[in-house]
Amino acid sequence: MEPQPQSQPRRPRGFAATAAAAAASVSPSSNPSGSSGANTASPSSGKGKREREKEKERTKLRERHRRAITSRMLAGLRQYGNFPLPARADMNDVLAALAREAGWTVEPDGTTYRHSPPPQHQQNLGAYAMRSGESPLSATSLKNCSVKATLDCQPPVVRIDDSLSPASLDSVVIPGRDTRSEKYPSASPINSVECLETDQLMHDVHSTEHENDFTGTQYVPVYVKLPTGVINNFCQLADLDGVRQELSHMISLNVDGVIVDCWWGIVECWNPQKYVWSGYRELFNNIREFKMKIQVVMAFHEYGSTDSADVLIPLPNWILEIGKENQDIFFTDREGRRTTEYLSWGIDKERVLNGRTGVEVYFDFMRSFRTEFDDLFAEGLISAVEIGLGPSGELRYPSFSERMGWRYPGIGEFQQHLRKAAKLRGHSFWARGPDNAGHYNSRPHETGFFCERGDYDSYYGRFFLHWYAQSLMDHADNVLSLANLAFEETKIIVKIPAIYWWYKTSSHAAELTAGYYNPTNQDGYSPVFEVLKKHSVTMKFVCYGLQICSYGNDEAFADPEGLSWQVLTSAWDRGLSVAGENTLSCYDREGCLRIIETAKPRNDPDRRHFSFFVYQRPSPLVQGVISLSDFDHFIKCMHGDISSDLVP
Repeated sequence: MEPQPQSQPRRPRGFAATAAAAAASVSPSSNPSGSSGANTASPSSGKGKREREKEKERTKLRERHRRAITSRMLAGLRQYGNFPLPARADMNDVLAALAREAGWTVEPDGTTYRHSPPPQHQQNLGAYAMRSGESPLSATSLKNCSVKATLDCQPPVVRIDDSLSPASLDSVVIPGRDTRSEKYPSASPINSVECLETDQLMHDVHSTEHENDFTGTQYVPVYVKLPTGVINNFCQLADLDGVRQELSHMISLNVDGVIVDCWWGIVECWNPQKYVWSGYRELFNNIREFKMKIQVVMAFHEYGSTDSADVLIPLPNWILEIGKENQDIFFTDREGRRTTEYLSWGIDKERVLNGRTGVEVYFDFMRSFRTEFDDLFAEGLISAVEIGLGPSGELRYPSFSERMGWRYPGIGEFQQHLRKAAKLRGHSFWARGPDNAGHYNSRPHETGFFCERGDYDSYYGRFFLHWYAQSLMDHADNVLSLANLAFEETKIIVKIPAIYWWYKTSSHAAELTAGYYNPTNQDGYSPVFEVLKKHSVTMKFVCYGLQICSYGNDEAFADPEGLSWQVLTSAWDRGLSVAGENTLSCYDREGCLRIIETAKPRNDPDRRHFSFFVYQRPSPLVQGVISLSDFDHFIKCMHGDISSDLVP
């Protein structure tokens, strides 16, 4: 028998070669004396380690950049192309959606083919190409272009092997297809739709002139939020003449109603269960004269905690006195500091508030309001009640408190502790929470918990984040159960925050610290919306249209469009009624147009739209800071009375 030739060992490459070279430099054969070799190996080994670390960081940056580009592409396809892409879409979903839009059939196993096109197929394809190109075409360029029909040249069926990778699809050659014309592709939409007739293209150009026309669309009521200081800290109407003048302006603009914050820290300020509603009674009586609808907010949070705030409304004084003796009624950050923005929901069922639990305190306040203004409920003047479930009235933890030093785009900090839950799971050492989650102004890649492949996806991380999010949902469930009991047959509203920074990263760090377990491999909003659906509430979401221009979203890996699409789609898919609200960041016409398009998407096959919209402004309308003509046009677009092409 002849001896079999021995296979040659594979030659190490990359970091393996570097490691092998480092090992050879310290081997006895290369250094018989031993001592000098040990001294010379250290610099080489340290250099190789540093190179590996640098390469890892470069790889992470490339991956972040790639994901950012992908996220923008998906957001554009969803918003402007009405492509029904799932929240966690991959390249296969995109290819399938594009193929179906172009008239192809895509089977679940990936088999792709096209039947003979119907007579109107070319016109439909032309409309699709014009929409996806979105480039302004002149009549001269269209008349001079050459038109050639190429659809009939395609094979009837194209089958793609399942073993092909997405990267290898570019090398697939379709029989009968002229690849020479694709060697130097042009960005012009004319070259990409050779099969179109010139007259059809011209028709598509003229049809784009009506894209911003909202005449005849769904009617979306518009409410305006009254200024926070309209009721002072002594529960008195601060400026009656100013309020009446502003209400008069709203009537002239066809505003549907107003939003009024009812502050727990004002009404029940000095003594428990001693409620003072006199200022709100006077305000509501004046609104009644103008025959406007009212939505009230049960504001259980603190307002104006920053130094720049003009108005300060703390929690009730008797609550703050209890907090001096028992600081556990407030949330705590990793350094042990307490925040008084909102009561910790760790006391929702603990009798630490003069014999009452947290939810009992909220229920007594809501029941007192319902009893005091029973006549307004009977008249239908009060149309809805919003329940404040956290800081700023939003359902979230106080994870990014400016009082604690947070500044955008910091990831925030986890709040509260999980001693009881950890002990039940037999992991009492987990009670302290993650130690490597950074601080308020950290970036995800600077922490061991939120970085790529960080501890957020470990066994401990998943346990902690699940408990953290579940506590948020339990708080909402407990308070909403009593809210429905206090406000029977009245619309209940819950406000969901728009935490869009770091949305393009894998961990979604800012959402995690706020209580939404929504990394790339989880859907953190669906469980929350199941709780809201249980209580038949309306979900109000903060729209990004008027805030996107205020921040540098690139450095924060922010994606307001992607977050908005996920939240609104998830809520609508679960049958929730959805409303919107803007922020106080900036007011421009482009932002208004974005909000209108978000409120009632033109291409939605189910014709879903907002049930109402809340318009906030930094100052009263009568001061002239906001252009009344622009605001009037915005309201008419929301009502479906006019085109959104704002008149200069």
